[in-house]
Order: sequence, then structure tokens, then C-alpha cells
Amino acid sequence: MSQCRSLKTYLTIMHWSLGRQSSWVQLAGHQGNFQVSKGGEVLKLHSEVEAKCLDSLMRDPLRAFVPQYHGLVTRGEHCYIRLEDLLSGLRKPVIMDCKMGVRTYQEEELIKSRTKATLRSDMYQKMVKIDPSAPSAEEHAQNGVTKWRYLQWRDTTSSTSTLGFRIEGIMVGVKAREITARLMLLKNTSFSEQLLALNDTLKNSPFFRTHEVIGSSLLFVHDHSRASVWMIDFGKTTPLPDGRELRHNVPWVEGSREDGYLIGLRYFSLSLQEEKPLYL
Repeated sequence: MSQCRSLKTYLTIMHWSLGRQSSWVQLAGHQGNFQVSKGGEVLKLHSEVEAKCLDSLMRDPLRAFVPQYHGLVTRGEHCYIRLEDLLSGLRKPVIMDCKMGVRTYQEEELIKSRTKATLRSDMYQKMVKIDPSAPSAEEHAQNGVTKWRYLQWRDTTSSTSTLGFRIEGIMVGVKAREITARLMLLKNTSFSEQLLALNDTLKNSPFFRTHEVIGSSLLFVHDHSRASVWMIDFGKTTPLPDGRELRHNVPWVEGSREDGYLIGLRYFSLSLQEEKPLYL
């Protein structure tokens, strides 16, 4: 873990230990939910919510920033989403996963956790492992916390709640001594222009205006020949009730369903312009 002093965020530098496609699988989600496929595709365990989002996005202006969705396929007992392999044709790329938004939990999760206020010892242990002083005296005595308490605490331990984004991880296909140089190169590529284009597209996207985007990431991919930015992970992205739209650029208040996606995009874009790189 390396602390980012200027933005008070943390990132994990991880080396490639598997093949090219498998590395994206590790970074983009739980490895057990993916399978490597042929023909320039990656298979992701089926989620009805995500499949519906991807299907809609193929007919939206955001299609240029989303992996191509090729439908579904069954392997054994499981159904998978067929996605474009975003690393196809790249040589030793640098990959960065940036979780977007001011919260990573849905409002429905809070409501359910309050309705069933069960004490969770597993979440208590996770909390204590990161910060032994985080639980209250009562929570220590009970040896447990509610899911609602844990979800909110989790986002406050990173830059999610303050800056609207957090760096989930970076993978580089080079030796350790080359990491700093490659990350500096990543900072100086044309990502700023692509983020401006993404920002404009988001504001003109019917999908974005009418969906609560939670737990989605921006995947930054760069090698010596090109750089690209992709929107990934839509398993918690849900449509709004008929006629309702979100602004995405205002703080979240419970009941508003605002996700703060554009807040994170703005702060991240500004970080690329800083003299001290975000990544170091």
C-alpha cells in the first residue's frame, strides 16, 4: 500500500502473476466470476442487472466507452456475459481500476440492513483489522457491527466519500524498478482529453441521466502505443422510477439516490494536472 499524500488515498501496486487476460480479470473483479475465452472476449458470471445495463448501453452514446457486449453464453451449469477483451493487442500495458462515486452501496442495502439489524462479526473483524479504534465501545463489547454501519464506515476510510473516487488497484507488466517511470508515462498520456470526452458524453447520455450508478469503475489501460478509458462493472447500476433523473454532481443525501459520479470524475481529472502525480 502506498499513501497518496496530496489526495489522502491509497492504492495497491500489484505485479502480473498470470497471463494478460487473467490479469484484467483479477483487477476488474472477483477472479472466480470470470473465465478467459477465445476470440477477443472475456466471460463474466451472469448478472441480470448488469446484462440489462450493457444491453441498453449498446444503444446509448456511452457505447464508445463501454466494452462491447456480445450477449450470453452457457458453460457447464453457469451462464456468462460475453465482453470485449480490453487488453487485446496491447503489449505490457499499465492497468488502473478507479471506483467512481461518493458511495459504493445502494440505498436499498441501507434500508434492508436497518430492517434486519443483525450484528455481523465478520464485518466487525474486517473493521478492526483496518482500524481497531473504529468500532464503538458497545460494538467492541458485542463483537459485531450492523451491515449498515459497516457499509458507511468502509467508504469513509478511503477517498470515496470525500472525492468521489478511489483507486482500487494498478497492474503493470514490468519489473518493480520500472513502475515509477511507467506510472509517470501513464499520467502524461492523452487521458485528460479522453476524460473530457467522457464527461461530455455522460451529460448527453439518456442511460446515465436515468440510472443510479453504484460500484462502477473506470478502467484505464495504457501501453506504449495507445491509451483508453472504459466504464466497467454495472452489477449495482439500477434504473430510476419513470420520469426521474439524476444530476450526478451533487452530494448524496439519503433518499436522493444521487451517486456523485461526476464529482469523482472532476476530482480525478484535476488530479492528473497536479505537479505531484496521484499515483506516487
